[in-house]
Amino acid sequence: MSNEIYDIPQSRLSHLPVQLLYVTKSKYDKDWHSTNHTHHFTELLYITKGKGAFIFSKEEIPVKEHDLIIINPNVEHTEKSGADHPLEYIALGIQGLAFSSPDNPGQVTFYNYKNEQEVYLFYLQQMVEEVENQKEDYELIIQDILEILLLKMMRKKAFNLEKTSTQKISKDIAFIKNYIKQNFRENINLDTLAEASHINKYYLAHSFKKLVGVSPIEYLIQTRIRESKILLETTDYPISNISTITGFSSQSFFAQSFKRETNLSPSRYRNAKNSNKNKTKNQKATKET
Repeated sequence: MSNEIYDIPQSRLSHLPVQLLYVTKSKYDKDWHSTNHTHHFTELLYITKGKGAFIFSKEEIPVKEHDLIIINPNVEHTEKSGADHPLEYIALGIQGLAFSSPDNPGQVTFYNYKNEQEVYLFYLQQMVEEVENQKEDYELIIQDILEILLLKMMRKKAFNLEKTSTQKISKDIAFIKNYIKQNFRENINLDTLAEASHINKYYLAHSFKKLVGVSPIEYLIQTRIRESKILLETTDYPISNISTITGFSSQSFFAQSFKRETNLSPSRYRNAKNSNKNKTKNQKATKET
């Protein structure tokens, strides 16, 4: 019989000063587009499938399966999916830490974990499973998994973790903003948001407006309008279809909301954008001749 005992030394390290705000699993389809946005916290995106591009600071970086993208707070960015290989990814919202690297001092960092995919995908999928099932003490489990994931990443890659200011958007408001981003096509009202976040709806409405500057419902409408602009510019869908796709209860409410935000009706907005595109094409053709 063989028996080996390994003594575990007393660790001098404490828990990482990090708080997990959300875990999401996203998949692109033809009617889903990400718009330019920022976070008051760090976001990690792990590409599980597909190809596309990550856009920030006027740069467009190709991304593929098993790429990890680390976006530090307050960086405006968006993702673009390839048509033939739609993007799928798992995203984590993390408050309390930012990432820095001697080789890449910028606000966005890219790594590829193809060779270690089994390790990192295991932890990420465990987190998704925990938040989907929400069994007893799942919050503690996903927080611990996050710390394990970050420590394993630090073993492999030369980056540092830096504390960020505590004067950031609250966990509850960050959750609501992300919930709206992921579900804006659905029938959402203040009661829906209160139930999803387990917050009193009156406290939610007051806190959200104080921190974000608009009410939760106005933020929802703004998100829908941003999406509708993309569809008006890039598709020939009828306006009635676009109002339905983006979650508006009726075409008339869509038109009213759109005009309030842009001072144009949806049809005039589309015509103006098409006119600008045609002018650009004509100018380009003239230069070439």
